[in-house]
Amino acid sequence: MDLKSGYPYWAVSNGLPHAFPPLSRDLQCEVAVLGGGITGALIADELAVHGHDVVVLDARDIGWGSTAASTALLQYENDVHLVDMARRHGEDAAAAAYRASLEAVKQVAARATSLGDVDLRRMDSLYWASRRRDRGPLREEFEMRLRHGLPVQWLDADEVEARFGFRAPAAIVSADAAAIDPYRMAWRLLMQLERRGVPVHDRSAVERMVVGARHIDLHTDQGARVRARRVVIAAGYASQQFLRRRVARNRSSYAFVTDPLPLDQLGALAGTMLWETARPYLYMRTTGDGRLMVGGADDAVDIPARRDARVSAKCAQLQKRVGNLFPALPVAPVFCWGGTFAETADGLPWMGPSDELGPRVLFAMAYGGNGITFSMLGAGVLRARIERRRHPLASLLGFERER
Repeated sequence: MDLKSGYPYWAVSNGLPHAFPPLSRDLQCEVAVLGGGITGALIADELAVHGHDVVVLDARDIGWGSTAASTALLQYENDVHLVDMARRHGEDAAAAAYRASLEAVKQVAARATSLGDVDLRRMDSLYWASRRRDRGPLREEFEMRLRHGLPVQWLDADEVEARFGFRAPAAIVSADAAAIDPYRMAWRLLMQLERRGVPVHDRSAVERMVVGARHIDLHTDQGARVRARRVVIAAGYASQQFLRRRVARNRSSYAFVTDPLPLDQLGALAGTMLWETARPYLYMRTTGDGRLMVGGADDAVDIPARRDARVSAKCAQLQKRVGNLFPALPVAPVFCWGGTFAETADGLPWMGPSDELGPRVLFAMAYGGNGITFSMLGAGVLRARIERRRHPLASLLGFERER
């Protein structure tokens, strides 16, 4: 799939940090991970660190799919409110998913710290009511999060304006958010794995997968074969091709980044990411060098050429919205891009085996606005499956939840 358009900032700023060779020989392993973006990298790292024999394959260059287009806001908060998730799955299960996501944010931040040089930024998250009628549901959301021990603070309209410089009916401030350079982190994770002896091969597309009773054979476009006991499909939004049943809805999102802005002009934005209750929502956060990254203007476009044609107009729309909120902030896009993402009906990822391909093929579909957080959470869920251990969220995040 063509997953992005325009000039994603991460790919432009980082380039190609390292050369991973295409696979040119047959291999055997315990787990083959298909996908070298941030999801595949986090999962391969989790498995390899815990002693599993792993091979990583990617059809493109490493990180060149949706990872390069990600704006990488790491939050426990979900695109689907805790209140709404509780109505669907029960309050205890929904709260467990939110708390696990909070822990996953901390795990990503800890791994980023150990890697170094991935633009890790520990931040707060401001979730504001876009309209007056959103205040009531937002307060209900706040009360449920507070009841389950999540780190939240309520702000009324005057407090939002005093702290952040714009007017909103109310807002929730959540602690323990973070931001990273997802492209650089994926590369650095996989480069470290390669140094430890893990085979990592990009430009090695799997053309055929033969699922047997005891192993799976992956045949690449280079004529090589990988025989694995299990396969983890972490191919982002291209993973749907391995399933007959559609499990998510593809959409397009748009973003831009500015030149570095003076700290005194950014104010509270320097340490807080912002997003809103409206759908689609506007969101923004800063980078380590003081750039403002802005995203949103999502639409239902799933055709790359149509998405490409909309990038300029969408970025102008986002620029105007930021200007309305912060008239004194000099916001001028330097790089603009669009990317494909997917939404599940309940806002949760798909992590585990499907009935279609059997127990040896595990999916890592970290869909929605919490993709990196879900990837870290899913890494633990999938490792438990591979090690035949129970995981408290396996059923909620797996295909079992729709049976």
